Amino acid sequence: MTATVKPIFRLRKHADYQRVYKGSRKQFAKQMSYFFTVRPLLGPDGTPLRDAAGPRVGLTVGKVMGKAVDRNRIKRRMREAVRKNLATLSTPVDVVLHPRRSVIDLDFAILEREVGTVFRAIQKASGKSAH
Repeated sequence: MTATVKPIFRLRKHADYQRVYKGSRKQFAKQMSYFFTVRPLLGPDGTPLRDAAGPRVGLTVGKVMGKAVDRNRIKRRMREAVRKNLATLSTPVDVVLHPRRSVIDLDFAILEREVGTVFRAIQKASGKSAH
């Protein structure tokens, strides 16, 4: 039985979230706000970073969004929309998505389309900042 290595495409560490918040401005879409920053290819000591290849996405769904059941539903829907649109991002970029409460009742096709729109905007902007 061979173990498949899943690519890391999620932000997990608090320090990563803080770096994204510090290195970018808040951007807005209809159903969410988002932050993004291009990830450096080299660490502070000049060694290549192991996860510098692809994009990483994090979600923030605070308690103001409702009870745990509602927050978890929002996160599940957002993760699926991100998974379906992740191929849009090709640069090593870190993204934090902050959905609005309306995402819980939104038609999934509309949510998926909006995440795709956000990712295309990020790809375009990160391409400009990389040059």
